[in-house]
Amino acid sequence: MRHVTDVFQPLQAADPLVVGGYRLAARLGAGGMGRVYLSHTRGGRPVAIKVVRPELADDPDFQRRFGREIRAAQRVRGAYTAEVIDADADGEPPWLATLYVPGPSLAEAVARRGPLPVPATLWLMAGMAEALQAIHAEGIVHRDLKPSNVLLAADGPRVIDFGIAVAADGTSYTATGHSVGTPAYMAPEQASGAAVTAATDVFALAQTAAFAALGRPLYGDGQGVYVLYRIVHTEPELSLLPEPLRPLFARCLAADPAERATPAEVLEWCRQRLGTDADAGGASAVWQEIGGQEVAVPPPVPDPTPVQPQPLIGYTRSLAGALRPTPTERKVRRRRTALITAAGVVGGALLVTALAWTVLDAKSRADQRATDGSSASATGPAARSSASARGSSSDSSGSSDSPDSAAPGTGEDKNGPSSSSSASPRDPRPEPYSVMLDLGNSVNLKDPDEEPKGRTGDIRLGCRLAGCELESDTSVFVELYGKPGGTVEECRRMLKDEKNHRLPLAGAANGSEVCIKGPAGDIALLVITTKSTAMPDIAFLQGDLAIWRGAA
Repeated sequence: MRHVTDVFQPLQAADPLVVGGYRLAARLGAGGMGRVYLSHTRGGRPVAIKVVRPELADDPDFQRRFGREIRAAQRVRGAYTAEVIDADADGEPPWLATLYVPGPSLAEAVARRGPLPVPATLWLMAGMAEALQAIHAEGIVHRDLKPSNVLLAADGPRVIDFGIAVAADGTSYTATGHSVGTPAYMAPEQASGAAVTAATDVFALAQTAAFAALGRPLYGDGQGVYVLYRIVHTEPELSLLPEPLRPLFARCLAADPAERATPAEVLEWCRQRLGTDADAGGASAVWQEIGGQEVAVPPPVPDPTPVQPQPLIGYTRSLAGALRPTPTERKVRRRRTALITAAGVVGGALLVTALAWTVLDAKSRADQRATDGSSASATGPAARSSASARGSSSDSSGSSDSPDSAAPGTGEDKNGPSSSSSASPRDPRPEPYSVMLDLGNSVNLKDPDEEPKGRTGDIRLGCRLAGCELESDTSVFVELYGKPGGTVEECRRMLKDEKNHRLPLAGAANGSEVCIKGPAGDIALLVITTKSTAMPDIAFLQGDLAIWRGAA
């Protein structure tokens, strides 16, 4: 039996009392994106308010994606989804509100009562498939379908948090090692950084259903990197699953996304196996048994009575009843922000102008000394001053998985050059790639996307008794230390006299940067995103690679 204290936790001192006009009544939980609270609409209907973590809220890319995804999510109308009824991507912090589902998550239900029987698993898969149909119809890929994102109401499952993972994908928060996706429920293409499609969600649907049938993840537990390796490189052990379910799981867990069943096919397959129960409402008894006794929801928090009640100037109420800034108030805020920003830009421009005059004046004096016969050479103070002025624009940005972000160490957007690039004007634009090395493959710098036969490429991963290392017959390596954000100029300088064709990885970690000089005079910067060398037999390395052609 579920108790109120198991579901609704009291608010803590650090919790807000009101978010977006919604008065918070209790804590519901927390996840990779933020904390979830119970609240109510003005009409008393319970809602779940998800408040985004500060690490994400401060990221401009996240705010842009979050706004786009919640606009799409608000269009989703499905019997097996938790409807998004309100949101504010520009709030401080950003938040969204969904209808509250009175029931445990699938993870909680399995932990409490054990694996689900075959009929309940079929009902579960049918409900999740119908939810994915509604989600995919709006152009959304869930990306993080898992047992904790499936709630079990008295009339069936509800899929939540659709579209939220894609909003966080590629932000500085995820780029520093905080993954929003869950390794045990990722598809192979998601684990290896390839394109994510609706078929990715079907793979996660099958993994979630396998957890329900087995009581544990199909690909096992353990550290995320090992689970991801098994997902990418091994076949699922279908013999662990109940025999009647294996044909469907085999299709959903196909390594090739094109070979997987669609949500419509999953739904039809389940309905055929359920037979007459599918049309006779047989699911209700199943979900009531699995979900357990429904817990009474705490009542709404009453509004405080003001000493002198006055209308709120500049605010209106949303359709759900929450207080929201009026368009006029939003314009005032934006105008105020624009004025502050403009003042900062003007001040910055004046500072840059002053610095520019100082440099030009110094150069003029140096040129005059040279004209007068001074002994200043090309390596003298004037040249160093000019070089310093050029070098001051170097960018120290790191790498990111986002399609909109810069390649590692370049300071450039993939869609065009940036004024903050640290490369000199004569350097080519970097070419960004994502690479993965294991003991059976290699990478060619000429075309990292095309995997050479066997281990004949420029860069390989090798593991011996002494540990694992990067190795090559044609390229040389050097590891960068200090602040992240290596540049082509720094790599060129470090590689100038380097002759080492092997680089031990014992001291490397996620985020380590390696400069590489290829046989054709290319310079590359490898930023390690995943290093798994504790077990040499199954070691692998993933990273972001930026290549400057002919820059050596």
